[in-house]
Amino acid sequence: MKNKYKLLGLIFCLIITVNSSLHTLADSIFFGLVGPEYQPFAKLISFFTILILVGIYGNLVDNLSRKKVFYILVAFYAIGAFIFSILLSNVTYGIPNTVTSPTRILGWNWYVFVESIGTMFVPLFWAFAADVSTQDSARRGFPFIALCGQLGNIIGPWFLRATRLGFKNSAPIVAIAGGLLICVGIFVWIFMMVTPKTDFHPVTQQTPDEKPGFLEGLKLLVTQSYLLGIFLFMLAFETIHTIVEYYFKLQVNAAFTTEALRSNYLATFAVITGLLSFFCLLFGVSNIQRKLGMRASLITLPFIMIGGITIWWFIPTLLVSGIVVVIFKGLNYSINQPSVKQLYIPTSEDTRYKAQAWIEVFGSRGSKTIGSMINNLKLPLTNYLGATTGLTVFLSIASLTSFSLLALWIFIAFFVSAQYNKAIKDDTLVC
Repeated sequence: MKNKYKLLGLIFCLIITVNSSLHTLADSIFFGLVGPEYQPFAKLISFFTILILVGIYGNLVDNLSRKKVFYILVAFYAIGAFIFSILLSNVTYGIPNTVTSPTRILGWNWYVFVESIGTMFVPLFWAFAADVSTQDSARRGFPFIALCGQLGNIIGPWFLRATRLGFKNSAPIVAIAGGLLICVGIFVWIFMMVTPKTDFHPVTQQTPDEKPGFLEGLKLLVTQSYLLGIFLFMLAFETIHTIVEYYFKLQVNAAFTTEALRSNYLATFAVITGLLSFFCLLFGVSNIQRKLGMRASLITLPFIMIGGITIWWFIPTLLVSGIVVVIFKGLNYSINQPSVKQLYIPTSEDTRYKAQAWIEVFGSRGSKTIGSMINNLKLPLTNYLGATTGLTVFLSIASLTSFSLLALWIFIAFFVSAQYNKAIKDDTLVC
């Protein structure tokens, strides 16, 4: 294993530690400030806010070096974490005030802040990693990086929880996450110092008139069937995961009365998810792509999800919902994500940095909005049809929608994997 992948693994571990820790807190804090019934609307707001942030990100990528973009993101989110920690500690505006209300602006801002972290950092990191990787080295290095990410998924929720560290609520955890983000910036600086410049793909210099704007990424997305395929993979997974996860978190909110207890329970499931992904990667589950090919790797998860959705449809209990969420998320990290990230190897620099960012927004965040729209059906259905009948209808709608998306995922996987295999064989770019 090359030293550069060890450093990249450490950086990604820190990023995921922060991301997983804050995402564990996102809903529990939002539920305590604003209320669980408003979470689907928060996802809708976060989608449009993140869209603006991605536009800013594109301008940064156009005009600044990779390391400077990392430093800017680190500074922005670290400072933001420290500010939120202070505000969430306030007895009037923060977590100590247990009266929920949609007028508590802090809760809405908090949710958008946390939702944007992964969208900003993760695409930049993987594009950065692709810049220093060949196809052969990526096959060995990317699963290792993903393995390090799973360590972050375990370390963050396991250690960074209020009940473990003796805090009354999770506000101090947010400050600790800000400190870890500063460490990310330090290790990126070290990486740039020790990695030979010859490992970076050469960047063609362009004049301002020739340099494509960030909207070029959207143009690439809508005109390249290969990129649309990657987009649909993410769309399908995130929509389905959003539906099941929201239902699970509603059950958690009903079962636990305080923010610290809710966060602790959700953190436990996050740790289990990380352990599942970690051991899948450790024992070579990610080698499906290396041994059986890209096509087999891309269709494994949707077939497993078909079984999970079927069980959840008929047994929608707290435990079953939690297990389904863990399996879906864990296998997405260990099987699906490393394969999807490798799909960017036979693409141009513009695709890696710009189209990938749009895919993250419309594929990941946009699909969360679609999933949230389906989640919004639960309340009116139970109000008009009664709790039992309304829940049955909601689960039927959610499950049938999921099955349709999974069928589309499997169909498109054959097309995308064929293009990928041809590009690797011919040593050419897909787009």
